Amino acid sequence: MTDLAVQIRHELPGDADAILHLHERAFGPGRFARTAFRLREGVPERLDLSFAALVGTLLVGSVRMSPVLAGRENALALGPLAVEPAFEGRGIGAALMERSLAAAREAGHGLVLLVGDQPYYARFGFAPVAKGRLEMPGPVDPARFLAVELAPGALERASGRVMALRG
Repeated sequence: MTDLAVQIRHELPGDADAILHLHERAFGPGRFARTAFRLREGVPERLDLSFAALVGTLLVGSVRMSPVLAGRENALALGPLAVEPAFEGRGIGAALMERSLAAAREAGHGLVLLVGDQPYYARFGFAPVAKGRLEMPGPVDPARFLAVELAPGALERASGRVMALRG
């Protein structure tokens, strides 16, 4: 197959339906029961930090960031990161991650949290959160609860319960 021209741009309000359908295909109905989903539920994503990947007019990937509190420290919850299954393995997810993290760093954010596979996310600087430092609002495999500091000391200042920022 030939290389595809992939455009990464900020998520737009009009992308919401296509992203919802992408999440359905990528994660299935079980996504609603996951702690990370419940943390973001009802919290609008930060469009300035959320990105979509397109091939022509077809939305093939998405990454979102939502504001959270990690104890008393402002932080971001990254996710979901989704790529259309037929387009996986082409670097689209990595491009979305790099763009989103760079935007968060440029905007002055210090800490990003996510629940995901450490072997995949380690290349972006994510590492497991030390046991007892932060508590998610539901069950999470500790090996999958990851953080990356965008500013030195941000994780050290964060301790306690992780909660969504709703307005």
